[in-house]
Amino acid sequence: MQHWEKIAIIGVGLLGGSIGLAARGQNLARRVEGYVRREEVIKKCQDYGVVDKASCNLDEIVSGADLIILCTPLSQMKSLVERMRGHLNKGAIVTDVGSAKANAVSELEPLVSELGGEFIGGHPMAGSEKTGVDASISTLFNGAVCVLTPTKNTRNEPLENVKEFWHKLGARVLLLTPEDHDLFVSRSSHLPHIVANELARYVLNPVYPIEQAMLCSSGFRDTTRIASSSPEMWRDICLANREKLINVLEEFIKELENFKSILGNGDGEKIEEFFKTAKRLRDSWIEQGHSPE
Repeated sequence: MQHWEKIAIIGVGLLGGSIGLAARGQNLARRVEGYVRREEVIKKCQDYGVVDKASCNLDEIVSGADLIILCTPLSQMKSLVERMRGHLNKGAIVTDVGSAKANAVSELEPLVSELGGEFIGGHPMAGSEKTGVDASISTLFNGAVCVLTPTKNTRNEPLENVKEFWHKLGARVLLLTPEDHDLFVSRSSHLPHIVANELARYVLNPVYPIEQAMLCSSGFRDTTRIASSSPEMWRDICLANREKLINVLEEFIKELENFKSILGNGDGEKIEEFFKTAKRLRDSWIEQGHSPE
């Protein structure tokens, strides 16, 4: 088992804090340290025990780390890695938790290599609409799928070490190309976030009378839960995966137009089949154990 000398978490929010709690709980490193942007977050990190030390000094946190995990919005990752020049340990592994991989891997892999380290793209399929270190959960990754996106340049030993790291945090590791990852999550993750946000914008629009919001019950609440997620993070994800997401949106809009046509024709048989198919597919997904706990 790989025992890390020092794990550096860059960005200690929900995911970064949960990684810190789990890594410390599993004793995976001699030290777990975290970089944060604001002084007031340092005390929160200490209060919640997510890292051994938190600091706003990136150089200090990165120095001596043999595993560095980028847990910031996608748009910040490249500039943060560039700032690691001269402080990154030779042979250090840099990975991330970003929700879009193709752009991140193409930018970060050569940059990290130039600095003497090795980059392996990662994306744990776990999270919450909550943000901040105080939302951290040590069991967040239990049973979750974590995608790693190696390339032809990825060496086997670092890849195995990162796989083992996520296994120790409770995740199931899946290897995909960055492009396949982005296609699959454009349907299963990115599209649902857009739909949830549009539902919240449409139904809760203040132009409607107050009775409209009063008639939104648990179904609406559960369907739109993820609309409370970080707008900054989802801006970056949509921009990073915009081509695949546009294609998926076009397909989805066609499906909605299809249902609109069936409804317009008053075809009860086809309307019922629409709901039957969705129920069968979702029930099967749950039964096969693909649903997160």
